[in-house]
Amino acid sequence: MPYQARLAHALIPTLLVAGLFSLPAQASEESVKKAMEAKLGGHVDSVSKTAYMGGLYEVIAGGHVLYTDETVSAFIEGSLFDAKSMKNVTGQSLKKYYAQQYGKLPFDHAVKVVRGNGKRAMVTFEDPNCGYCKKLAGEIGKMDNITVYTFLLPILSADSEEKSRNIWCSADRAKAWTAWMVDGVKPAAAKADCAWSRNDMMALGQKFSVQGTPAILFADGELMPGYLPAAELDKRLGKPTR
Repeated sequence: MPYQARLAHALIPTLLVAGLFSLPAQASEESVKKAMEAKLGGHVDSVSKTAYMGGLYEVIAGGHVLYTDETVSAFIEGSLFDAKSMKNVTGQSLKKYYAQQYGKLPFDHAVKVVRGNGKRAMVTFEDPNCGYCKKLAGEIGKMDNITVYTFLLPILSADSEEKSRNIWCSADRAKAWTAWMVDGVKPAAAKADCAWSRNDMMALGQKFSVQGTPAILFADGELMPGYLPAAELDKRLGKPTR
């Protein structure tokens, strides 16, 4: 069973008793990491000991944040809040994690749309049949000096994968994407030998816990689900530079 599938299976229900796992008397982040990898059957990105509940360990794996004790006797998924400040500790951890992953994204696998000097940049996850993605494309058309890297995530309709592949296999991907999303011009059928992997895109979406389209990822790690108008995007990205 693929790692992501095993992880998703393991996270139902939210609280899951995982059984005892032998650890050294003095548990460390590394020993907890090894124990969690054994439980989940795959790679764990990071483990850090928190100041909460006597030393709860925060585990980040495949875009999910889990919490466990030093013996890995149980683990939970969900948002952890600081009772004094009421800050979302989990949300801040995910934002930091996404910021670290942003620069590692496979940008050469994204549809790249550049307007003006392209100095401002953001990433989107979109389905070609997504209505709000089309609204987002219209708003991006109002903006200047921006680069948008779009990862095609065909999750909505039966032909979303076909449209994604046709767009990706176009001679000018940015033109084909914009023509379809803004003007409704269908992309030409892709050649049989054109390679495009839906599985790779789905795995990328899972890594960033994308639950729907559009989703917008900024370089500081903030992930915003849904559509934003141009004015809000300009505010979030800062004024365009000349």
